[in-house]
Amino acid sequence: MTIALSLGLLGLGSFLWALKSGQFDDLDGAAHRILFDDETPQPTQSEKGR
Repeated sequence: MTIALSLGLLGLGSFLWALKSGQFDDLDGAAHRILFDDETPQPTQSEKGR
């Protein structure tokens, strides 16, 4: 029972730390960021020689 209680407190402490450090601030940002290609591709060495 002591191990279960300590693991539960450890999990709760980890969750509160993640909440305080801003891990859950932008949940949709990464999902939307993958859809948009903002950077222009740089030509590779083989394309430069053509």
